Amino acid sequence: MNFNSFEVIFAATMPVINSNKMIVIANDKTIQQAAEIIKGGGLAAFPTETVYGLGADGLNPIASAKIFEAKKRPQFNPLILHIAERTSLKDYTVYNDERIEKLIKKFWPGPLTFVLPKKEIVPDIITSGNLTVAVRMPNHKVALQLIEKCGTPIAAPSANRFGHISPTEAAHVAKSLGDKVDLILDGGKCAVGVESTILQLAEDKIFLLRPGGLSKEEIENEVGPIETVVKFSDKPNAPGQLPFHYSPEIPLSFLSNETLKKYSSAKIGVLFFKEKKVEGSFASEKILSAKGDLKEAAANLFKYLHEFEKEKVEIILVEPLHESGLGLAIMDRLKRAARRF
Repeated sequence: MNFNSFEVIFAATMPVINSNKMIVIANDKTIQQAAEIIKGGGLAAFPTETVYGLGADGLNPIASAKIFEAKKRPQFNPLILHIAERTSLKDYTVYNDERIEKLIKKFWPGPLTFVLPKKEIVPDIITSGNLTVAVRMPNHKVALQLIEKCGTPIAAPSANRFGHISPTEAAHVAKSLGDKVDLILDGGKCAVGVESTILQLAEDKIFLLRPGGLSKEEIENEVGPIETVVKFSDKPNAPGQLPFHYSPEIPLSFLSNETLKKYSSAKIGVLFFKEKKVEGSFASEKILSAKGDLKEAAANLFKYLHEFEKEKVEIILVEPLHESGLGLAIMDRLKRAARRF
């Protein structure tokens, strides 16, 4: 693959290398550099269509352990393996299910993760001791080329401190992890903006473990009804099942008459879905999508939460969304963020 287009887009606005944060523009040379870091047991952050990932060699337990250390992520919270070819799924998992093949054909590469019985080649640290492993094929040229150059699956959670806002731009990674990552590949803003949807297949049922960038409705159009079992677990078998996550440093709550009254004397940042819904002058106001487009709203969610942090508001109030389509994933992130406070 040739990534000269990335150079054209970003060269005018960013230096090739930021020596303090190790941000480099994604091109053939720097992707090879990142691959060498990963093959050598280091950590490299890279863009996907969902969020930026913090990558290590997914078959190297010592390298993968560095992810938990850098993020301060609890080791009972498993990682996702990222692959570059559909057929690679069978290298690391055991399954015989036509529904998986149908979903792979339709949605891979894309924001869909499968939790399946693992093969012995997958280190226990990746699965947190579970007998299943989470695997996906990202839909981003930089990510796919990086995996190909590594010649190994890349273990990669979001490239941020555990429990905090996921990064959708290279600068977000630098802000959160700093020198804990050896290299940050800048491939621009993530198109989807929320993490992948996670499915587990068991016998004749399909379970939704985490709503994400692929909607439940889109999946059901292909394979029929799926069970929504979004849960909180102290022993998760996939990411995104802990009680709180995706949280800004600033307290976050949902917009209501009660919260407006409670925080009336505070410096309030308000996040609306489509338009301003309440009267009043706030310290900061943002709209996820003036068109009411849930895809645009999802892509802007973490970006705007990062912006509120920069603006140093004292409380973020968020308009609740209807929990259908990508609204389910957006509300899942916001509920877990609010639960922290």
